[in-house]
Amino acid sequence: MSDRAMPESSGAVAQDRQPNSSLRHVLVVGGTLCDWADLDDSTWQARVDELGRFCAGLGVQWLTLRAYESGPDAASDLKLWTHLVDGCEVIVDPCGDGRQRFAEAMQRLDPDDEVNEATVVASLYEPADSEPDLVVVLGPPTQLPPSLVWELAYAELVFLPITWAELRADDVADAVADFSNRRRRFGGLDE
Repeated sequence: MSDRAMPESSGAVAQDRQPNSSLRHVLVVGGTLCDWADLDDSTWQARVDELGRFCAGLGVQWLTLRAYESGPDAASDLKLWTHLVDGCEVIVDPCGDGRQRFAEAMQRLDPDDEVNEATVVASLYEPADSEPDLVVVLGPPTQLPPSLVWELAYAELVFLPITWAELRADDVADAVADFSNRRRRFGGLDE
């Protein structure tokens, strides 16, 4: 994956999927930076287009792809980039360290602005304008990714026992179906 921005997609929105108004932002977390670097530009383009097209068909405005963790021998030349696919903005975020991402977001805040949940969210997820509703974690449900720090409070988590190399739109569809059958508590407990 190079550090250049990919061109905008012009594919049509799939007509067979029903929009899901409760999903604005989906975050998929998987692979190490070495796994990410193993994908060439055309494979990245195909993956981003496939996942973006699927999410756009559901009415999702933002899809973030994030590394699970940096991993050993992490590639340092991977940069954050975005790509518009049928109205869904796909954000490819290679930062595998949630603490680093949080610290960088705090440094971007204007010192004259009040630090509150809204300003932190705006800085953490830009260019997205909302927290993720659904976090899809590739891997076993016994460990949370170190790339997630802030996202765990209100998002619904779905774990998929697949690797980054295996990820396809059908897997995200399974996670969305699971999400659709849940009653969101936004960090609260059942009564």
